[in-house]
Amino acid sequence: MAKEKSVFLCNGCGYESPKWAGKCPACGAWNSFVEKVVRNTPASRASLATGEKPQVRPMLIDDVATDALPRIDMRDGELNRVLGGGLVPGSLVLLGGEPGIGKSTLVLQTILGMPDRKVLYVSGEESVQQIKLRADRIAHERGNCHIVCETSLETIFVHIKNVQPELLVIDSIQTMCSEAVDSSPGSMAQVRECTGMLLKFAKENNVPVILIGHITKDGAIAGPKILEHIVDVVIQFEGDQHYLYRVLRSIKNRFGSTAELGIYEMRREGLRQVTNPSELLLSERHKGMSGVAIASAIEGVSPFLIEAQALVSTAAYGTPQRSATGFDGRRMNMLLAVLEKRVGFKLAQKDVYLNIAGGLRVNDPAIDLSVISAILSSNMDVEIEPTICMAGEVGLSGEIRPVNRIEQRIAEAAKLGFKQIIVPRSNLKGLDVSRFGIEVLPAGKVEEAFRLIFG
Repeated sequence: MAKEKSVFLCNGCGYESPKWAGKCPACGAWNSFVEKVVRNTPASRASLATGEKPQVRPMLIDDVATDALPRIDMRDGELNRVLGGGLVPGSLVLLGGEPGIGKSTLVLQTILGMPDRKVLYVSGEESVQQIKLRADRIAHERGNCHIVCETSLETIFVHIKNVQPELLVIDSIQTMCSEAVDSSPGSMAQVRECTGMLLKFAKENNVPVILIGHITKDGAIAGPKILEHIVDVVIQFEGDQHYLYRVLRSIKNRFGSTAELGIYEMRREGLRQVTNPSELLLSERHKGMSGVAIASAIEGVSPFLIEAQALVSTAAYGTPQRSATGFDGRRMNMLLAVLEKRVGFKLAQKDVYLNIAGGLRVNDPAIDLSVISAILSSNMDVEIEPTICMAGEVGLSGEIRPVNRIEQRIAEAAKLGFKQIIVPRSNLKGLDVSRFGIEVLPAGKVEEAFRLIFG
């Protein structure tokens, strides 16, 4: 007879405890322990006693075959780049994003553009008719795509056996449930169990699986944190629903870089790839307006020019307001302190509002110089020449620190018709600037940059 015992598992990190606790000692989460019944069967012990050899044997690392499998072309340049060159066979990919951001549209649009691959699309949220209506709207061609609406994982494996797909899509993982777990769909135990079974299927059959997942109000992938550790690739679809732009960002990738970025434009007929992000981010030139500075930024491997907008006004109340959209607020406060201490501009009694145009969130430190230039331009109400852009990190002593890949930044500015670019002086050592077709202005201190910008 099977023996049963109860253990308590943390939903956040998977920590196992023999008794319930209010706080997890591993990850510090409160009220995260759930009870799980573990059954030990005598049969399992008998198999160990008989000394039966397992099917998988240990191998020397030199004997392991390393024949690289060709990556699957997704027929989407932005998605291929974020994945690291294409989809790896047998990989498990988790795509997360806010509700209505376009996750299902992106996946459906991609698989319909792959007629050479047999795809099984499993939806637990929409009916077949709804999927067909979306497909008619966004796709001009029909791929070899089979769709089914099902939430039971055991039934899904039956469909997989019948269809024999080359690519499996699950929309979404939070709606799937397994009979092996006695809990409702979407619970921590169900998500963990279903993901583990799909991972085993992907590795054993060498079939890539794409999981679409929800995110919490904090922006993290819904479900246990261990879910992100199980999968091979975690990509997140971001963007403001009020903007047309969507950003595909890689958070984890076992087969490529996590610094890649893909940009899409949401249209009625689907998502359009934006191969040149500057065409959207610099769509409007504000002639004669103060508080606008152009920065040469890099996300992943792609350089693009973005607009930093600032507004400085007299504080109406005793406490001045500080607000930053698309930029780290703490870093903005640091740059304001540098302006006051090193340059001598008093902004302590001023409201400062900063916005990175386009709804993007940029983490590149090279936009520091454009941020403080936009703030100073708005404070003095003096326009920055629209044909000048800049790139440079600002230190606490007011120095302009060198940035990486300066050649790509200069080439991008020259390609878009800018006449001048301000760069850190340290970046020009051994660099031939005559071949770019743009005037390169070096600056070592913030004061030098301001003299070049404002005269």
